[in-house]
Amino acid sequence: MQPCVYILASSRNGTLYVGVTSDLVKRVWEHKNDFVEGFTKQYGVHALVWYEVHETMESAIAREKALKYWKRAWKLRLIEEMNPGWDDLYEKLI
Repeated sequence: MQPCVYILASSRNGTLYVGVTSDLVKRVWEHKNDFVEGFTKQYGVHALVWYEVHETMESAIAREKALKYWKRAWKLRLIEEMNPGWDDLYEKLI
């Protein structure tokens, strides 16, 4: 298990979702297959466009909380720095 913070998007510059997990592959699969009731299912937010690995779950949770308070423009810039093409990074993980 590797703690990660991640951002999902509905499309390029679309709706964003920030989450945290200890199993990124499993969690993104759950989002993609609508196993998760709520925001991501309702708005079709399924593409993994950014993630960051952490040493501890505590640091991942702290980062997630910080990112949730960031302005949208800052999140978009963060995604563009790692993934300028807004590719779905899930395929690279499996």
